[in-house]
Amino acid sequence: MTTTFESEPGRLFIGGQWLEAMDGARADVIDPSTGQVVTTVAEAGAADVDAAVRAAREAFDNGAWSGLSGRERGRILNRVAQLIRENADDIAALESRDVGKPITLAHAVDVTNAANDYEYYASLAWSLDGSARDVPNNRLAYTKRDPIGVVGAITPFNFPLILAGTKIAPALAAGNTVVHKPAEETPLSALYMANLLKEAGVPDGVYNVVTGAGPVVGEALLRNPGVDKIAFTGSTATGRHAASVAGEGLKQVTMELGGNAAHLVFEDADIEKAIGAVIKGFVFNTGQFCMGGPRLLVARSVYDTVVGILADAVPGVPIGDPRQPETVIGPMVGERHLKKVEEYVELARKEGGRIVCGGERLDLNGGYYYKPTVIADLANDSRVVQEEVFGPVLTVQPFDSEDEAVELANSTPYGLASGIQTTSLTRAHRVADRLQAGIVWVNDWPMLDPAVPFGGVKASGFGREYGPEALESYTKVKSVVVSLD
Repeated sequence: MTTTFESEPGRLFIGGQWLEAMDGARADVIDPSTGQVVTTVAEAGAADVDAAVRAAREAFDNGAWSGLSGRERGRILNRVAQLIRENADDIAALESRDVGKPITLAHAVDVTNAANDYEYYASLAWSLDGSARDVPNNRLAYTKRDPIGVVGAITPFNFPLILAGTKIAPALAAGNTVVHKPAEETPLSALYMANLLKEAGVPDGVYNVVTGAGPVVGEALLRNPGVDKIAFTGSTATGRHAASVAGEGLKQVTMELGGNAAHLVFEDADIEKAIGAVIKGFVFNTGQFCMGGPRLLVARSVYDTVVGILADAVPGVPIGDPRQPETVIGPMVGERHLKKVEEYVELARKEGGRIVCGGERLDLNGGYYYKPTVIADLANDSRVVQEEVFGPVLTVQPFDSEDEAVELANSTPYGLASGIQTTSLTRAHRVADRLQAGIVWVNDWPMLDPAVPFGGVKASGFGREYGPEALESYTKVKSVVVSLD
């Protein structure tokens, strides 16, 4: 099977066919490690989106997919997982080139989790059932779970393969059809997966890909009356707009939005292990991770020790060419995102922050690199503390009590993830209960598995990805009541 993006040079995938955009428009795809164009892809317009939705609607209505049993759908999704593993080297290389993520990370995290996603929801497709209900007057009542219909999946640039899988796998397992709009910066793995899903046996029209700019393609998908549900991952600002537009059409919506997680280090923590988790939490995926840990809160008794260790350790984390297996930190995805990080670090300086390490670009091969940066002495109302920087930047603040630590952790508008470093089991449970976050990690960061749901509270969104909870959000309950008289 030939499924590299060169074989289908960036065309749209609609109704099982590779098509050029109707107006012939194309857009460049940039390698973040060099700043050079690696390929071009079709830039869809509203008419292309409409064609994709019509193809998805036809595939749903004719029962080519929804009419299959859950077991049959599960077998095909298992085949998808198998094909991902068989093509792991190609997929990891493609994701590394497109996003700039280290090849080791792409293999161990992105490809592995993508395969696990399809495998997990393949198993749940077998048990997608309802229940009988006890009702009076000689009646039989039961519920069943039906697919919603056409799902519009809008995914971000930082984990293109994984965050597509968290939506597509449960949507397909439940019997829905999908129109996928990947991030304009990182569309290549979505195009790869279109070939792969077709090879696995997913019928034509069940999965469609429309590449292009958010204000055009995303907006058209949100407003198209043929779309029944929107599954969105992206920034909080864009998510607010998307939810508002989708609400006008009474579409079902799930939103996984921005984050600004706090990582709490208590005085009884295993400092060596805590430091490893802290560094992993803020440099993972070059800090372009909505569930990263960019806010470090440290008990005052160990604050100076922790800051000193970070000052020595962080500059030694390997940064550079993402194709080298030893690289831990790669480039940011683009110049715009790099400039945003620069602006936040400069703001931190103006607000009185102390740059412990980093604080500047790394000039390497024309790529979009930024040195991992630790900033101390910022007030809690600093914008750099309160807002989502979305880069390899860590702010460090001291606290004097458990209550203060929780208050600081909950003080931002976000609530996607949080973390605790402590050797006290009772403290771990007690503090976890008080943290306003969809997922709390204890003594590590980040631990994710398809069986464990994640999602946000407050400005971090609503609905859950992963777990049976995600599968439920791609179905609707139908009740049937039969009179036995």
